[in-house]
Amino acid sequence: MKVLLRFFGFLFAAGTIVFVVGVAGVAGLLWHFSKDLPDYSQLQDYEPPVVTRVQAADGSLVAEYAKERRLYIPIQAVPKLVIHAFLAAEDKNFYEHGGLDFSGILRASLSYIQNYGTNRRPQGASTITQQVAKNFLLTNEVSFKRKIKEALLALKIERTYSKDKILELYLNEIYLGFGAYGIASASLTYFDKSVHELTIAEAAYLAALPKGPNNYNPFRQRERAIERRNWVIDQMAQDGFIKVADAEKAKRQPLNVVQKPTGVRIFAAEYFAEEVRRELYDRYGEKKLYEGGLSVRTTLDTHYQMLARKALIDGLVRYDEVHGWRGPVQKIDISGDWGVKLADVKALADVTPWRLAVVLETGDQSARIGLQPDREPGGAVSSERPIGIIPLEGLKWAKVQNKVPTKASQVLSPGDVIYVEPMSTPGQYRLHQIPEVSGAIVVMDPHTGRVLAMVGGFSYDQSQFNRATQALRQPGSSFKPIVYAAAIDNGYTPSTLVLDAPIEIDQGPGQGVWEPENYEKNFYGPSTLRFGIEHSRNVMTVRLAQDIGMPLIAEYAKRLGVYDDLPPYLSFALGAGETTLLRMVTAYSMIDNGGRRIKPTLIDRIQDRYGHTIYKHDERVCEGCDAAKWNNQPEPTLIDRSQQVLDPMTAYQMTSIMEGVTIRGTAAGMERDLGRPVAGKTGTTNDEKDAWFVGFTPNLAVGVYMGYDKPRHLSFPGGATGGRVSAPIVKEFLKDALAGTPPVPFRVPPGIKLVRVDLKTGMRAGPGSQKVILEAFKPGTAPPDNYAVVGATSDSYQGGSYSPAVSPDADRAVRSTGTGGLY
Repeated sequence: MKVLLRFFGFLFAAGTIVFVVGVAGVAGLLWHFSKDLPDYSQLQDYEPPVVTRVQAADGSLVAEYAKERRLYIPIQAVPKLVIHAFLAAEDKNFYEHGGLDFSGILRASLSYIQNYGTNRRPQGASTITQQVAKNFLLTNEVSFKRKIKEALLALKIERTYSKDKILELYLNEIYLGFGAYGIASASLTYFDKSVHELTIAEAAYLAALPKGPNNYNPFRQRERAIERRNWVIDQMAQDGFIKVADAEKAKRQPLNVVQKPTGVRIFAAEYFAEEVRRELYDRYGEKKLYEGGLSVRTTLDTHYQMLARKALIDGLVRYDEVHGWRGPVQKIDISGDWGVKLADVKALADVTPWRLAVVLETGDQSARIGLQPDREPGGAVSSERPIGIIPLEGLKWAKVQNKVPTKASQVLSPGDVIYVEPMSTPGQYRLHQIPEVSGAIVVMDPHTGRVLAMVGGFSYDQSQFNRATQALRQPGSSFKPIVYAAAIDNGYTPSTLVLDAPIEIDQGPGQGVWEPENYEKNFYGPSTLRFGIEHSRNVMTVRLAQDIGMPLIAEYAKRLGVYDDLPPYLSFALGAGETTLLRMVTAYSMIDNGGRRIKPTLIDRIQDRYGHTIYKHDERVCEGCDAAKWNNQPEPTLIDRSQQVLDPMTAYQMTSIMEGVTIRGTAAGMERDLGRPVAGKTGTTNDEKDAWFVGFTPNLAVGVYMGYDKPRHLSFPGGATGGRVSAPIVKEFLKDALAGTPPVPFRVPPGIKLVRVDLKTGMRAGPGSQKVILEAFKPGTAPPDNYAVVGATSDSYQGGSYSPAVSPDADRAVRSTGTGGLY
């Protein structure tokens, strides 16, 4: 008996020693791994990378920018269905355990023993809390060391944070495939839905993804994906989260993944979106742009944007097709399956409704084509091979060697890869080619500077260079209104006469003599300022610039934002300096709005991830808007403190003159065709390398320029002037944009007098006047009673009327000085 007692005593002592040593060993092990644990308190101030979202003025999504596409959603906003799906899939005891699930650890241990030596990845037993510890604080290393640290951190996290906080961190951090981080982003990416709209089957599929998104890819691993989804649905039913009948119904549903596009969401807005991205990058830097979760409300009007793109593309194509057919995109072998070969040809993605096609056979009256097949979501080429016809009328524009084709075979041959566009008759297509010429269009609210639409070229997919903001081009005669505005703001009137006659400018030692010419190579003698703008007279503009001085013109060019520092050379009065389309539209907008300074902007407001406004374009002050309650006080008023850069009356006089451009000038007929007041100015540079038109209505300013990226001569029937190639683009846009709206007259500022004058002479209209207009005059000014001509000598008058100087010496004097003040 004593021996037995001693034996049990020995066992107890030995067991105690082993226990103490074991506890000490475990304690030492825990101390060893605890001393270098990451600081888990950082979870309290966790700010995950969140996607920056750019929206149009109507709230529609334009683009998203992110390194990790994540939309943070608080746990209170997560539907119970989604929570139950993830708990069933990942950690059904989440709300019961203290951070570690010991039953799960036991299962994983047994599995490890069974699979030891098989090179299989050990089965995980991590709770959601452990996954939070791993995802936020540790690495993905597969080792016992990492698992021990993970467990220790999980216990600490559970003691520090609530279950809801831990689950919120998990649901917003996990990667779920296709670049989506967190459930809110994944819901949009896979199903184009918010989390509140998910069905049982959809929520279960998302909950199946944390184990390995690539393993359950809905396109490449579809069967495995459905199997895993159905397993999650069974777990939800088994755990009592859903009814068995609902689970069976959900498992029968197909896996319908509707991937949300990841690029620019609004068709034709690529140039606009990229300009916004650049501004955000310059303003806040890369980290805040791609991780800061900014909410950016832009000025983009989606309707105007579509119309602007259509008008510009139509104009570029119209110009390009005048020059005939240049040939196919490329040639392919059409033997065998032509669809696969055509699918490998890269098509421009932003020229819809154009699409690539290959010519299969040609005849006299038509060509049979095969359209580029679509690709399945997984990347495979669709088995469908759509066929179409190009009738002869669909390619008659495609002149070859300057001859209009009479047979389709004269233009196309089998194997030609071409662009086509559907015609009104089903199955018939029109031939197209990518224009060589390019250009841009800008649409602006003249009262605020808000850019409502912007297209920087034919195709963003072809060239990301934004010709509206980055292309420095000579504005040519479209700069003349700034010259004339400077003159009228300093004492001249629309009826002031300026000599339109040959002039020679001595440019200094060794520089030779400059002899500016009018576009038509003719001269009209003394002409009004109005005539000089309406008919874009170069020589008149040079004489006027001589009279008022280039420093004054440079000052007005700076005020109106066209140039920052205009050189004081007379050629710059004719638009020889380089500027951008956006700057020109901004300048015209200031004339339109009565002379108030505006700053062009593509962004209305920027908010940070917490909803705080960190930028607002509208700088007007609202007096009375902060009243706590209504006590019969005056209504709130908006105060515009923007600078007056041009006298309002000068602005209206220039508007009236430029309205004449669209009535009887270089853009004649535009106002008549649109049936509403329109003002504007054409511009054509030397050798017709650039063609401009900038115009406006009382509430909308639009500018267009056209030219080759490497400037060269433009050719067009009748001349490639701004009035012939650019003004029609503006007219097409305004016609569609303002359709259904009543005409609005230009606002006449107080103090302006409207006087009947003779259009030709600018003097007060009399009984014998043939063409009479209402001219705008400021107080203290009136139509001239006799000729006083800028740029003429006193010898140029005989009997009160102008005639060319008789003496060759006198003529030389007029041509060399070109000035002499007002006479």
